[in-house]
Amino acid sequence: QVQLVESGGGLVQPGGSLRLSCAASGSIFTINAMGWYRQAPGKQRELVVVITTAGVTNYADAVKGRFAVSRDNAKNTVYLQMNTLKSEDTAVYYCSAGRAPPHLNGKYVVDYWGQGTQVTVSS
Repeated sequence: QVQLVESGGGLVQPGGSLRLSCAASGSIFTINAMGWYRQAPGKQRELVVVITTAGVTNYADAVKGRFAVSRDNAKNTVYLQMNTLKSEDTAVYYCSAGRAPPHLNGKYVVDYWGQGTQVTVSS
């Protein structure tokens, strides 16, 4: 089992920034990728970004150029820096962990989910 603990959500004004963190613990050797999903009210959960252990990334078009994912393998932690936030970024953000092809040329399979953290972008 892998446990994921998220932090960093909150309320921010449009144009502002937030950084989310996700710390993984447990059977880390069973996963090779981590990602962030989000779910807005009344909408399906959608992938925001995935990053492999080697640092290969894949972003959703809606966040390219505004969000940046990074990871600290020594701490088993993934970060999501969110800049130039918009009202449409308002959602619950979920950290995930699972398996993906090393070069992300195939499906990312989620095996574990975090509890979610609320991000609200509003003036």
